[in-house]
Amino acid sequence: MKKFIFYFIIVFTLTTISNAEIVKKINVTGNDRIADETIIVFGAIIKNENYDAKKLNDVLKNLYQTDFFSDVKLNLKNNVLNIIVSENPIIQNIVFNGIKAKKFKDVIYEIIVLKEKTSFTTSKFNQDINNIKNAFRNSGYYFVEVEAYKKVLANNSMDLIYEIDLGEKAKIAKIEFIGDKIYKDSKLGNIILSEETRPWKFISRRKFLDERRISSDQRLLEVFYKNNGYYDVKINTTNVNYLENEGFVLTFNISAGTRYKFSDLSINLSDDYTKDDFLEIEKKLSKLKNKYYSLNKIKKILDKINKLSEIKDYQFLTSELVETTDGDKISIDINIGQSEKYFVERVNIVGNSITNDNVIRGELLVDEGDAYNSLILNRSLNNLRSRNIFASVKETTKQGSTPDLKVIEIEIEEKATGEIAIGAGVGTSGGTLGFNLSENNFMGKGIVLDTDLNITTNKITGRFSIQNPNYNYSGNAVTTSIESTSVDRSAEFGYQTDKTGIFLSTFFEQYEDIYLSPEISVNYESLQTDDKASSAMKKQAGTFFDSYLSYSIVRDKRDQKFNTTEGNRLMFTQTVPVYSSSPNIVNGLDYSTYYSLKDSIIASIKFYSRAINSLSASDDVRLSKRLHIPERRLRGFERGKIGPTDSGDYIGGNYASALSFNTAFPKLFSGLQNADFSLFLDAGNVWGVDYDKKLDGANKIRSAFGLSATWHTVMGPLSFSLSQDLSKTSTDVPESFRFNLGTTF
Repeated sequence: MKKFIFYFIIVFTLTTISNAEIVKKINVTGNDRIADETIIVFGAIIKNENYDAKKLNDVLKNLYQTDFFSDVKLNLKNNVLNIIVSENPIIQNIVFNGIKAKKFKDVIYEIIVLKEKTSFTTSKFNQDINNIKNAFRNSGYYFVEVEAYKKVLANNSMDLIYEIDLGEKAKIAKIEFIGDKIYKDSKLGNIILSEETRPWKFISRRKFLDERRISSDQRLLEVFYKNNGYYDVKINTTNVNYLENEGFVLTFNISAGTRYKFSDLSINLSDDYTKDDFLEIEKKLSKLKNKYYSLNKIKKILDKINKLSEIKDYQFLTSELVETTDGDKISIDINIGQSEKYFVERVNIVGNSITNDNVIRGELLVDEGDAYNSLILNRSLNNLRSRNIFASVKETTKQGSTPDLKVIEIEIEEKATGEIAIGAGVGTSGGTLGFNLSENNFMGKGIVLDTDLNITTNKITGRFSIQNPNYNYSGNAVTTSIESTSVDRSAEFGYQTDKTGIFLSTFFEQYEDIYLSPEISVNYESLQTDDKASSAMKKQAGTFFDSYLSYSIVRDKRDQKFNTTEGNRLMFTQTVPVYSSSPNIVNGLDYSTYYSLKDSIIASIKFYSRAINSLSASDDVRLSKRLHIPERRLRGFERGKIGPTDSGDYIGGNYASALSFNTAFPKLFSGLQNADFSLFLDAGNVWGVDYDKKLDGANKIRSAFGLSATWHTVMGPLSFSLSQDLSKTSTDVPESFRFNLGTTF
């Protein structure tokens, strides 16, 4: 309708214009703020040129598009072009009433079109009202009301006043998953970011409706299904319904469709490349045949092609992925070719008001003067997205100053990067209270700050860390942390240990799927005893200063780190002394492997082993360094209550190992949508007491089998296990039932 009126005005105006004439003189009337010469420039009017109806129409369009004028009339007669204008009012001040927080005002001012000292137009005024409403609704203020009015001032100027009533922030009362969803609600609820509100969740922001978060939820669900073979999955609709006095119900309607397996996978090369260079990639493709389709598996192949293009300096290599379905099979064709030869003239970064440019450019694999390669550009964009400090990352490629040059514009939308979390838990092994404060983009420098505090019945642990995820633009993360731990067992066993340390570590991929993580630490520890302590423990009392170098070598062949369905992971770790009051060496080996069985059943086998030995003939391994099996590795026994004992205290050993078999049944008891079940068989042993061989009389493999479950209750996840010990010693404390209930605030 607006376009019709606009063109009607133009046609009506042009009816007063005669046939084409040469413009020899230009008269401008009605203007006050804008000079005659400026109007002539805006209209792109040139004297002594012939102007017909079409060219005059262009002049009108040019002048209206400036937004400086509410009305423009043209009259060309006797070689004189008369321009009659009515100027739009100028906006002097913009006032936001009803909101006090500066962060809200800054966001609003960023999204509105009309700014101070610009010309007012009714269409943009109405657009700004909608922009403000949408911005607050995207942040969870679904009941926001915005009223706006104009205050007319002298000299054809005005103030704009916005009255904003935020109302109550919209909370998610319930999250539902409906349709052909295959998986239980408990599984899907762990995938998404949004969560249901609870009276005690006074810190969490995920309980509020946020359109961006809901969009992320949809993407996460889609990726989850596609990684599990459901190539055609559709998250059909996401409905938000309001229940009076309760809140909003967020519903995800899912159609999983067919579960596909890979059939034929091939790589097709143009004449620009030799087959020998791609033999390793072809081998990897052949191993995927008859396995379930997975986005992650395809991504790993494409990443391999990207790395090959860098190694071989294939600057203009392009790849095209073609996926073809047939029944429950999907064939993959990767077409490798060479693009036209373009170079990057300039990389523009826009939208970053907080994050420093060098943080963004440090993640880019492409720079000015480089060959333009879409594969490398996509990797750069994925690097930025993986930093988790941007709401969105978009890219536009434009023509450069010459035909062989390209200008890349990367548009960043920033998001809140700080988070506070408080958690609590209670279980058979005692209660816990945890606090976490983190910031992923400190001072816009991309630095990650993290603070943790955990309190249990007899132990307090605190940690503060600073991480640079891209240290010196190397792509490697470097972390510095300070940790302090206090264990008080004086009431039961007569001793207390306090330990404080500083750590410097890094983590990087050395070769494909091979990761290294070296760490150096400096620690100060004190061990205090009283009359309740054993004589051997009293001998260890004192203060100690240690510096150790640790490293881990990891080979990770898992299909994904979260919700693993197949593959394996092997890790060797070692800790050696740099300087120590009582030096020792620690060696460890971990192995886990996963198998995807029929009907989404996931089986896993996990092995854990550690050994610690003193390097001094006069000193034994200190109490705080002795080994215990983590409770998740050996179910069926109370935490830390197996192995050698000294005066009733379970002191740990010089050696510890565990082997676990676990089978998860995601569809078992399908009527219980909020519960997941698995069967387990765990075995382990803790042995070796270097300071008193007589205490090592319980060297025996312990084992138990049972059923474990996680129930997603209104209070939080309730994990429990029912188990029966198969083998034990007289000093071990079996645990037939274990539970843990945790929640966040």
